[in-house]
Amino acid sequence: MTNAAPLKPGPRARRIGNMLRVDHAGEYGAVAIYRGQRAVFDKLPNKARMAELLKEMEDGEAHHLETFDRLLAERKIRPSLLSPFWNAAGFGLGAATALMGEKAAMACTEAVEDVIEKHYAEQIGELENIEPELAGTVRQFREDELEHKATAEEEGARSAPGYRLLSAMIKAGCRTAIKIAEKV
Repeated sequence: MTNAAPLKPGPRARRIGNMLRVDHAGEYGAVAIYRGQRAVFDKLPNKARMAELLKEMEDGEAHHLETFDRLLAERKIRPSLLSPFWNAAGFGLGAATALMGEKAAMACTEAVEDVIEKHYAEQIGELENIEPELAGTVRQFREDELEHKATAEEEGARSAPGYRLLSAMIKAGCRTAIKIAEKV
């Protein structure tokens, strides 16, 4: 992506700023979730395969985060003021679901990615005509999120104890975080 100058102040600039702020916060939280999960699985015997799988997904989220870090800096958009909270909440969610077991950790990934890929799809539709290059970046990141969701499903996410409740709670939390991060 080429360097993008800050947009002229106005509704479009505010909207794109809000999008980038929430996307940055989401990727920040996603990295924290995987770190929390790995903090548990890295220490448990016979969990090396799961820890490695989580590391691979974390690396993808870290790439997304680096991209949004750069975009915020280029466009002079402030990140979410709640970044320390997103970090703590993400790490806590990751560790808690990992302590519940591999399937619960995957249920967390599946729920988060379900919300995020839908969120990205909405953004792509909005950005296609006004910022096609940014739309392309978000489109690629959505594809990555869909891959993570598929991996989580293949790893038994929907077989987690209390899957429906766990998934519903995580999805509700993600949707709430999106609304908050757009503004704060």
